[in-house]
Formats: sequence, C-alpha cells, structure tokens
Amino acid sequence: MSGPFLEYRAVGVDGDDGPIIDGFSAVIAQGGLTLFMGPSGAGKTTLLRLVNRLDDPDRGVVALDGRDVRDYDVLALRRRVQFVSQVPVTFPGTVATNVGPQWAALLDRVGLSGELAEREADRLSVGEAQRMCLARALSMGPEVLALDEPTSALDTDSKAGIEGLIRGLADAGLTVLMVTHDPAQAALADRVVEVHPYRGRTAP
Repeated sequence: MSGPFLEYRAVGVDGDDGPIIDGFSAVIAQGGLTLFMGPSGAGKTTLLRLVNRLDDPDRGVVALDGRDVRDYDVLALRRRVQFVSQVPVTFPGTVATNVGPQWAALLDRVGLSGELAEREADRLSVGEAQRMCLARALSMGPEVLALDEPTSALDTDSKAGIEGLIRGLADAGLTVLMVTHDPAQAALADRVVEVHPYRGRTAP
C-alpha cells in the first residue's frame, strides 16, 4: 500500500434540513479494504457516492490521485471508480449479457458457476445477483470498488461468501471502499473510517 490515493478534505454535504456531512476529512491509501462505519443517517453512502460523482460536495474537495474528482471526465472517472449499490441492480437479459464479453472469467472470479450465464438475471437469488453485480463492476477494470452495504440483505452463508470475495479482491490489490453497519466486519478491514452525524472524522 502506498501513500495518499483518495482524500476527503473538509467535505460538507447539505440536505433539505441542514448538513448531512460537515467538515469530513480522511486520507485513504491505495489498495486494501477500507470500511466506513457509523449510525444510519451519518452520510456513509453519500461519502461513497462522492468518489465517482454520483453526488458532489457542497464544501470541500474529494481528490483522487491528488486531483479534484470534479476535474475528471465523469465517464472516465466512473470507469476508474465503480459503485455497487446495496440492492443488486439487474439489467434486462441474461447473466452473460449483464456481465459482458469476459463473463466466463468474471463469473469464476466472483464464485459463480458458468452454468448461470444463460439464466435471466432477474431470476438469480439475492446472493447470486450481488455477485453478478460485482462481476459487472469488475468488468470495467476499476481501480476503486465502492460497495454500499453489499451483505445487508444476505443470509449467513451468502454473507460469508461475499465477505471472502471482497477480502480477496482487496488482497489482490484493488482499493475497496465499503459501507457497513456490522461491527464484526471491522475484522475484515485494513482500515476503518468512523462517520458520525453532521461531523466526520477518521478513527485513531
């Protein structure tokens, strides 16, 4: 792992009733798994969405490789930073169609059988669909994978499988950012960022 790769510099985001995030700063090195932990409403998902400009801050800067993400071409940025939502999003068509031309290698990478390739994506279980969405994100060759509570809707076995997959991706050198409410998942992480309502700080 190297020096600063992703930085939040005094970031603030306002909602309809006031700040959602205020004065949040954190520095994240390249590679490994970083967890964003904190109570509901603290702005964890918003912090993830800022990295590939699904949202923009009202104050402060989010920087990737030392450059404000707002200075990147947004499509190029989103190829570098893939966001996977909490609820798996399937597109019309088969699993292979969803994942793309390299589906065989990608399904294998996320632990899905190639026999699922011709199944309609909307017929997958929640756990299978979450793995497919990870495969689809990986098809873009991202440098950063931003995951919004990817295990929250899964049963125990599926959860353990996804956790193992995420840890493996981080071990292989991918920079993985993950929102979680589960304190037990801190054991998976290389670093934990604690996020508090209306004010963010990095854990000591």
